[in-house]
Parts: sequence; C-alpha cells; structure tokens
Amino acid sequence: MSALSSRNFDRRTALRAALGLAAAGGLAACGSNTGRGGGSGDGLVQYFHAYGEAGVEQAVKKYAKAYDKADVTTQWITGNNFEQKLFAALLTDNAPDVFEFHPQIQMVKSGQVADLTDIIDPVKDDFNPADIKSHTVDGKIYGVRMIDDPQFLFYRPSLFEKAKIEVPTTLEELIEAADKLTTSKVKGIFLGNDLTSVDRPLIWSAGADTLTADNKPAFNTDAVADGLKQLRGLFTSGNLLLDAPADSWDPSALIQGLTAMQWCGMWAMPAMQQALGDDIGIFPFPKVGSAGKQSVYNGGWSMFVNAKGKNVEAAKAYVKWLWIEQKKYQEDFATSYGFHIPPRTSLAESATKLKSGLPAEGVKLFNEFGHFDNIGWTQAMIAAFWDVIANTVRKDGDPKAALDACEKKVDAELKKLFG
Repeated sequence: MSALSSRNFDRRTALRAALGLAAAGGLAACGSNTGRGGGSGDGLVQYFHAYGEAGVEQAVKKYAKAYDKADVTTQWITGNNFEQKLFAALLTDNAPDVFEFHPQIQMVKSGQVADLTDIIDPVKDDFNPADIKSHTVDGKIYGVRMIDDPQFLFYRPSLFEKAKIEVPTTLEELIEAADKLTTSKVKGIFLGNDLTSVDRPLIWSAGADTLTADNKPAFNTDAVADGLKQLRGLFTSGNLLLDAPADSWDPSALIQGLTAMQWCGMWAMPAMQQALGDDIGIFPFPKVGSAGKQSVYNGGWSMFVNAKGKNVEAAKAYVKWLWIEQKKYQEDFATSYGFHIPPRTSLAESATKLKSGLPAEGVKLFNEFGHFDNIGWTQAMIAAFWDVIANTVRKDGDPKAALDACEKKVDAELKKLFG
C-alpha cells in the first residue's frame, strides 16, 4: 500500500526513528486504554499509517468494529511522520496497545514489543518462513506480518519496443536502456527522488548482504562500490528523473508519462493497469557485477503489541483474532486495496486476484528473487547507508571510502546491540 510505504523513509525520518527507538528503551510500563476484562479502561487503541489507496481506512475500522471482545479505536496517522508520532506516543500514557511497523531489534531489546510466539506457533507453518525469520529473536516471534510488498522496476513495453530494447538483466543494460528511452519529454528511469529506495536491492544484486548470519557488516564489497559508481554515472547522465512531484512509492511518474521505467511496489499495479491498460511490465533490480543476481525487495507491514501497556493480553487476543483467525479479512486487506502478497501461504496460493496477469508475474518474481529485511539492520544503519548514496551518487565521493566509513558506523551499532 503506497502512502508511507516501508521504503518511504527520508534520512531525517530514519534518524528520528532511530532516536525514538532508543528513547523507548527507557520507558516504564505505560498505556491507559484497556481491553474489556484486561484492566481499568474500556477499549484498545491501534495505530495505522495513512495508506494511499481508497478504502483502506474504512476496511481497518470495519474489521475492528466486528471484534466483540473489546472496543477497538483506530488512530489513522496522516502525513509523512508516522514513525515520529508513533515513537512519541509510545513514550506517553496515551501509547497505542497495538501498532503497525517493521521488525526492529531495538524494540525487542528494549522490551517495547510483546512476544507473540504463543499465538503464532499453531499456524507458524502457514506463514512464509522468511517472514517468520525476519520477526524472530532468540527463538521468539515478535509481530505478525500483515502484508508482503515486493518492489520491482515497472516499465512501458510500448516504449521498449519503439526504442528496440530488451528488458535489462544487468545494471549496465539498465543504464543503457535509460539512455535509449530518454527523450525531450520523458526520462528513461525514476529510482526515487533521493535514490534511497534502491539501497538494499543494490547490495543484494551485487551478491552482498546487509549483515552476515552472525551479525557482522556484509555490504562493503568491491561489487557494491562499482554499483555506486555506475549509479553516479546514471545520476549525471540526464537520463534519470529527479525531483518528481511524488516519490517512488507513488506510481504517478510512470502514469503521467514522466518516465519510461520506475521503481515502485506491487501495491501500485491496479492504479497502473487502470491508467495504462496492458502497457505495463515488471522486472527485478538487475544484477550488479559478474557475481551478482537480480533481486526483488520485499517490504511490508506487521502488527505489534505494546509490551509496556496495561492491556497486553487483551491486545494479543485482538491481534490473534484479526491477523491469525480472520482469513477473510486478511485476504481482503492484501488484495482489495492495491495488490500485496498475503504472508499466509494458504492465502497466497488461493487469492484469485494474484493468480493471473501482472500480479501473478509479481508473485513469481517475489518467489524467485525476493529478499526480506534483517531485523538487526536498524534505522541507524539504514541512515548510515543512505549517507553513502548521498555522498557517492548525488555528490561525487569515493565509494570505497564512503563504504568504509559506513561500515565503522554499522559496526558500532552492532556492538551496542550484540556486544
């Protein structure tokens, strides 16, 4: 779902989130809204960011109204600072009982989010194993995945045919295609206004990773450095759309004909198809270097329970009811307001809207090339790598020096978390 997607942090937002998570670690128990039978209040409060697709807010409130064990109030957070408002609220007596976010190990280490292993275990085998892994710390599962949001490069096949080019499979081919597709009115490609949308795809497509299995930096490689140099060439070529009216999570750049290719998420497929008909295709982020492999970034949102609230058991019961037991609502949420892949395998396989055409192609690429976030790759680390992109692609800094500096920052953060 588009608005404030899991890749729509700007650098300041990422830093605010990192600071907010650190501050949350010092919280005492908070929260005064209590589920029926769970404390002194009379209801639960849940936080959602404002999704861009029509009908999402109404659907979320409809699900909550159908729950008969507690009154559930939805706080629909508008604007681009959901994270700031969430973390600020978690420091107060008005903290939500339930909130959506992304798996972050600081929230586990600080005791901010409740262990949900007991409600997930009975259906654990029906969840995508990578979703379970990305929410697991020391054998315990924190958070229930609601939707998986794979992201691709979208393109106009008619423009490819006119320019006589094939779908790119390497970064070199992508840059060449952008050059051939660029005209006086249309840029060849849009990768987001600050290019941070493709930070992890660049790493994965270069055959590297954010962290190793034992939580060491894994992104500082020659192939990643070479990829940054290539992106710098694209940035200065005049073939890259910059300063678009909306960022890459919004499909408007492609729909309005501002670009021939755009990085965006599966959620945007219905809007693109409505505007462009069959003249829309997708492909993974191309491989970088000889040892690389194409990659698909999987974003998405998960539901967490505030472990420092007074209504933890009531909140867990609600999360279990909605995001584990109510498969009809789960499928509705994933496929009726933009396209997303349900994290439940049974739902992903049965969802009619994902079985054919472009959505089916998205599922196929997701299964073949998909990468999931590492719960240990924190907002502070994300911000550090975004500095690398700013200093080497948007400016003209030395990629290896920037990666070395980033590795030192990431290593310091890892030592704080893991010793």
